[in-house]
Amino acid sequence: MIDLSGYRAMPAPVTVMIAEDEPVMRSDLQARLNRLWPELRITAIAADGVEALALFAVHRPDVLFLDIEMPLLSGIEVARRLSGACHIVFLTAHDAYAIEAFDEGAIDYVLKPYQDDRLARCLQRLRRRLEAQPAPVDQLLRDLLSAVRPKEYMRWIKASRGSDIELIMVSDVQYFQSDTKYTSVHTCDREALIRRPIKDLMTELDPARFWQIHRSTIVNVEAIESISRGLSETRVRLRTTRKQLAVSDAYKHLFRHM
Repeated sequence: MIDLSGYRAMPAPVTVMIAEDEPVMRSDLQARLNRLWPELRITAIAADGVEALALFAVHRPDVLFLDIEMPLLSGIEVARRLSGACHIVFLTAHDAYAIEAFDEGAIDYVLKPYQDDRLARCLQRLRRRLEAQPAPVDQLLRDLLSAVRPKEYMRWIKASRGSDIELIMVSDVQYFQSDTKYTSVHTCDREALIRRPIKDLMTELDPARFWQIHRSTIVNVEAIESISRGLSETRVRLRTTRKQLAVSDAYKHLFRHM
């Protein structure tokens, strides 16, 4: 018989689930987690709140990276139903969510777009928190809901098309591109003009969905199909129109880990 009295089992890897409805942000987070904490094991990825609950029941991860704003069920509602079942890290594009409720230690958060230094600090806190059982977060979630409301971002754009004014849903926009006087609004099947500079648009668009990639260009990240990197330039290609847009040096960091 083999003597196992001195044998010390290796600790089980920390298991992680990601619940994030935006494919580009989801891939970005996954790549950064794999690089910053290689021992983590990502066991499931969900694209909405209902799927998150279903996959959690199957995989029972130690940690859930959870987008606050998701289809079908919000991240806050998912967290309420899983209170005490796992450690939770909220994903949010809203600085307003960074309030005292997060500083209590039971819930953490990471701001979008993701940056290595922010995520690394979160993972350091998470390592310490994993030494204890997940704490119930019901009261903290109630405080969060009562203290903060997400900013209302632009949903419609009034644009000129000849002598007509048309309404364009922001979710249909693939990209904005400006010149000295106008900004053109591009959807899959049309183009229109607005008298709004890029810098003003960036304050009214959801930063989790729209990224500035050039001083004159904002792109809808959900419209991106691929990213190409040459020796001197980076370009994104859009899924429906196959349009290619240049990424200037100042914004290449957004795609560094994709």
